[in-house]
Amino acid sequence: MSEKYKIHDHDKSYFITMTVVGWIDVFTRKNHKLLIVNSLKHCQKYKGLEIFAWCLMPSHLHMIVRASGKQTLSEILRDLKRHTSKKIVEQIIEEHESRRNWMLAYFKHSGRYIKRIQKYKVWQDGNHAEIIYSPAFFYNKLNYIHKNPVKDMTVSREEDYWFSSARNYAERDYLLEVILESSQLITY
Repeated sequence: MSEKYKIHDHDKSYFITMTVVGWIDVFTRKNHKLLIVNSLKHCQKYKGLEIFAWCLMPSHLHMIVRASGKQTLSEILRDLKRHTSKKIVEQIIEEHESRRNWMLAYFKHSGRYIKRIQKYKVWQDGNHAEIIYSPAFFYNKLNYIHKNPVKDMTVSREEDYWFSSARNYAERDYLLEVILESSQLITY
């Protein structure tokens, strides 16, 4: 993996993208989406994950984040992926996902040569991390994140998409607490 997209400076904020292997659209079902939301809440409360923006799309998760606790951002994201991988597979098996056999076979095939993978690989390696190096870059990524569901034609307005911080910024009801943008809070 390219060094360009790795997390090196652990006290900085990053734009990251976590992507499902094969770009499989796992997050089309509400229970899978809520699993991600609840896992992010856990990371905020117990691991020091600070979220400035986020958007969960069918096959990937965009966030602007920083670590403020004892764990590094890399460690938090590693644990998040490990936990959600296990739980997503459990949900697919238990709740009779219509594409269950195909998805499980794909996840199993994706992890077949990787020693650290016990059975299924749900997430691609890496997080395509880009350091937030300026206010302009922050706003560029914030807009990109919030416009994703509009570009995908899931909704016509950013703030109508429940699984995004666009609702927080529009001062509407939301699912996940975020730190609203402030130059005092974001390290460049």
